[in-house]
Amino acid sequence: MGKLTVETCEIEGVKIITPEVHPDARGYFMETYQQKDFEAVGVDVTFVQDNQSASKKGVLRGLHFQKQYAQDKLVRVIKGSVFDVAVDLRKGSKTFGKWIGVELTEENKKQFFVPKGFAHGFLVLSDYAEFVYKCSDFYHPGDEGGIMYNDPEIGVKWPIPEGCELILSDRDTKWGGLSSYVNEQGK
Repeated sequence: MGKLTVETCEIEGVKIITPEVHPDARGYFMETYQQKDFEAVGVDVTFVQDNQSASKKGVLRGLHFQKQYAQDKLVRVIKGSVFDVAVDLRKGSKTFGKWIGVELTEENKKQFFVPKGFAHGFLVLSDYAEFVYKCSDFYHPGDEGGIMYNDPEIGVKWPIPEGCELILSDRDTKWGGLSSYVNEQGK
């Protein structure tokens, strides 16, 4: 048990991981995390915190990152469906400013590994979604930064359902774009 399938991603370090699922007449069983299996596929990270959020359709959270206390994240959906996005903010990366997105659902059971140095966000596609993730560092109040979800310089193609009105937090409406981030970092 515990075998993982990893999809190749265009951005180095990001991984889309599907665990082996064992269905039977009662339902199913799967290992969502097993340290040795994850190390074998290149995710050699010590996770120190688990988080969970619930959101309704149209909620867009992100694009967030931590300034000094960067976190690796292993994210998945246990109820509903989201479109999850990672944007490369690693200084000197050949894919700086590029994004990758994946639909995570309770049915496909995919997990998305987002390494340190990325902005991260997601859009809820189903009527309701529960989103869980592991972090490699603790939450530090005041350390969070962000980039506007619709920054044209990044160009994320969010699959916004027709007729759906986005729901954003106040802070997520106030982030600057990638150029502002670059200017702040002195790149």
